[in-house]
Amino acid sequence: MGVQIIRERATPEQIAEMARPFDGVLIKLAVDIERGILAGGGGLHSDCEQLLLEDGSQQENIWGADWLPMAREVKFEAMINIRPRQGNYGMEIQSPEIRKRVEQIVRRLLEEG
Repeated sequence: MGVQIIRERATPEQIAEMARPFDGVLIKLAVDIERGILAGGGGLHSDCEQLLLEDGSQQENIWGADWLPMAREVKFEAMINIRPRQGNYGMEIQSPEIRKRVEQIVRRLLEEG
């Protein structure tokens, strides 16, 4: 099934499918902090980002992250986060506000229970 857009809480089957490329350990994500949706799965954050762009998201609103389902943890590192023009000079999301929004969306859509 590959990369999929998640607009409402993901089913356990969707989560398992998105985590398959990394043996269930993590899910690569691109999160649209404006629209409150995410794309997950596949091997690269950029694959997720591309799907959101095709769906109408604006690039400046998309941030890369990883979801570790077993640990219920969000990681904020991705190549797509390197954006000097938006004040983010490294792979990790620097802005506390953007990190908070990414985490809220990820937990709302992917966290069980």
